[in-house]
Amino acid sequence: MTSSSTSPVYEAELILDSREFAAEGVLVLTLRHPLGEELPAWEPGAHIDVLLGPDLERQYSLCGDPADRHTWRIGVLREPDGRGGSAYVHTELARGDKVRVRGPRNNFALEPMPRYRFVAGGIGITPILPMLAAAEAAGAEWSLLYGGRSRESMAFQQELGAYGDRVTVAPQDETGLLDLGSVLDGLPEDTLVYCCGPGALLDAVEERCPGKALRVERFRPKEQETGPDSEFEVVLERTGKTVTVPVGVSVLDTVRAAGVEVLYSCAEGTCGTCETDVLEGTPDHRDSVLSDEERAAGETMLICVSRCQGSRLVLDL
Repeated sequence: MTSSSTSPVYEAELILDSREFAAEGVLVLTLRHPLGEELPAWEPGAHIDVLLGPDLERQYSLCGDPADRHTWRIGVLREPDGRGGSAYVHTELARGDKVRVRGPRNNFALEPMPRYRFVAGGIGITPILPMLAAAEAAGAEWSLLYGGRSRESMAFQQELGAYGDRVTVAPQDETGLLDLGSVLDGLPEDTLVYCCGPGALLDAVEERCPGKALRVERFRPKEQETGPDSEFEVVLERTGKTVTVPVGVSVLDTVRAAGVEVLYSCAEGTCGTCETDVLEGTPDHRDSVLSDEERAAGETMLICVSRCQGSRLVLDL
């Protein structure tokens, strides 16, 4: 990953070209530029921020064809107990509406490898779908285990059907919990596992799969043990300011209160938008994005949730 908090980023108002249901509760939106201009290139695993209104930003994975530079496709699950974003998309957005977007960014990139095992749960199929096409085009050996509450709730089954028996669709009301051992036990060393879905599924996959072979993307913050907060100092190298981050206040909020504008979105440590280069000091990582290797390197941190293992950090802000 690279720092994105100060990098130039595409932001534009696109037109909602079409909306259709891909499954029960899953709405698929296709977006295009109002003047027909090309959209930024993206690779499988990328997501965009959808700016629905003040304090209503959500991240959705791109699930179309990266070769199509004129449209972006996202899938949105209606979540009755959500925070309002999916309800707005399902009930307020109509064909022809303008939709402000930002991105794309990719914290879940498909790395070159001879073999892949893909595991998706529910709406977690969205970032996986273009990965399958990329793996196929690269001549890799791969399979997908795809679970959901019921067959009716599982999107893109017609597209997945083109891959034959390499795709296993396993609705919970028909087959029970996913048989993870059937796809994760005894993996060859030249295999990467990509998993996206509910937290419980990701936790179960992480228990079975060695960290170096596993790539996951979370829609919700991962539960993790953290020590007590303490106050610390942050030096903003480029702006020449030094701020004190109090107990219970994030680095992000402290920096913004000091008048320094940085990009952010989820404020939960799941989207990677606020990732910032660390020039000095040791971060106390509390995000759900960075890998174990990236955490150990300590070269970047997500300033919306992470803190300091010590009394001072110097950030490239």
